[in-house]
Amino acid sequence: MRTHEDRLSRTSEPNFMTRADHSSAAPSGSAAGSPLVAVVMPLYNSATTVRASLESVLAQTYRHLEILVVDDGSTDEGAAICRSYDDSRIRIVQQRNRGLAGARNTGIRQARGVILAFLDSDDLWLPQKIERHVEHLRSAPGVGVSYSRSAFIDADGRPLGIYQTPPLHAITPELILCRNPISNGSCVVMRREVLDGIRFEANLYGSTESYWFDDSFRQSEDIECWLRIALQTKWRIEGIPEALTLYRVSSGGLSANIEKQFASWQRVLDKTAGYAPELISRHGDRARAYQLRYLARRSIRERQPRQGAKLVHEALLRYPRLLREEPGRTLITLAAAYLGMLLPQAVYRLLENTMMRITGLMQRLTLGLHAHRQDTVPCPGSGSREG
Repeated sequence: MRTHEDRLSRTSEPNFMTRADHSSAAPSGSAAGSPLVAVVMPLYNSATTVRASLESVLAQTYRHLEILVVDDGSTDEGAAICRSYDDSRIRIVQQRNRGLAGARNTGIRQARGVILAFLDSDDLWLPQKIERHVEHLRSAPGVGVSYSRSAFIDADGRPLGIYQTPPLHAITPELILCRNPISNGSCVVMRREVLDGIRFEANLYGSTESYWFDDSFRQSEDIECWLRIALQTKWRIEGIPEALTLYRVSSGGLSANIEKQFASWQRVLDKTAGYAPELISRHGDRARAYQLRYLARRSIRERQPRQGAKLVHEALLRYPRLLREEPGRTLITLAAAYLGMLLPQAVYRLLENTMMRITGLMQRLTLGLHAHRQDTVPCPGSGSREG
């Protein structure tokens, strides 16, 4: 495994083009010497959304891509839709169903790129997404994982006007455990060397293979991987301020999955405790409370306020300091749950829509402030771009 000191002892401008299979010239539209970026797109019964997702990759301003669509045992026409595109950068890999983590792992095994990006087949990217992350990784040799903020869209691809605006710097294991600033798997771009640092071998399907995400997780596979990166490697995790990922919000089926989702998330804590017991001992109760509050807010959005109230009360019972640490968010969650139970549905929806508009406005102001700073505060060695 390459150490942090090995990385810093090299030149300040990292040499992305180190793998033998990147010696060929870059495709038309990309600068000479630009690193090959592998885009891994798991596909499972997403025929209604995969066309838009794939076209958002093909529309990237950064052209030096390989696009690995991993058909994870789909039974619809999604794979056929992908095959209809005449673009030599697209490769379709088919396998029996292994889940999201298993599909990503298959893509990583097949990838030749020195940078990897992940896009779920119902999410979208803005055209500058990959270009901005490659710039970020070029300008910050110690950063191994780069992520963007995200804008929410509905099931039909319409913007909801609200965003995921997590912190971008000083990302610690504690922060990942409690708040998961990376937010979703479609916003992250990373160096291949980061994955090399967490690779493990296992025989899960009849032969020994390399793994990076844990195939045994059908939920919470993202945060489990991010925690291992933060705890087992020396690479920094850092975000860029633009909302370059469009994250699709789908409704339905939540109540049946709440218990499974929390149980899967608890498995993350149990696994992490095996190699980082002090982290879980110190922050486990707090992390459980934050996760329960998150599930409460999801329940409320799905028009299940009673379940939301139950979850936020459980969070406070497990970790009473939640109210002191984040009084605003916690009290708003409680109020939304009880108003959802007490108010007529039409009145509650009007109130909810008003609050979403206010929240979206405040978030857009925050994003605009970051954009202004990006334009006016130069960074050493990178012109006017914020690192």
